[in-house]
Amino acid sequence: MIGLKVAVLTVSDTRTEDTDRSGQALVQRLEAAGHQLADKQIVIDDIYRIRAVVSGWIADPEVQVILTTGGTGFTGRDSTPEAVSALLDKRIEGFGELFRQLSYQEIGSSTVQSRCLGGMANHTVVFCLPGSTGACRTAWDGILAEQLDSRHRPCNFANLVIPERGQHDV
Repeated sequence: MIGLKVAVLTVSDTRTEDTDRSGQALVQRLEAAGHQLADKQIVIDDIYRIRAVVSGWIADPEVQVILTTGGTGFTGRDSTPEAVSALLDKRIEGFGELFRQLSYQEIGSSTVQSRCLGGMANHTVVFCLPGSTGACRTAWDGILAEQLDSRHRPCNFANLVIPERGQHDV
């Protein structure tokens, strides 16, 4: 397996490093899988602040994967999908669909309120996850662990973001 450099952004008006369970869960899982934490930040739920952090990571050649947690619901301040979708070159349509399928088994029809999304921007893969720790575990364990593993076949996103490998290896 080839370890990737992953940045984690928690979107929350109230969480701190001490109370950020979702961000911590993602960091633990990515490191346990052999990836490296490139950066971790917490930002309030504001379209322009989210966009500033994510676009900085997209422009950074050292960041290959961006995971955001929070701000994907329907409350008035939930704006992560709006902030991030404008930055994407391509959307990964199946990511949200598969996440909601897995999530349905755990939380039932409430999963329809999840606006999680995935996409590619500047050879960086971006996944926006709900803010609950359970949702982050579901996304990692059910989708991301395999899709960020360069050995997973028949295809994975790891090989798309490793500069020397490119799309021809998927």
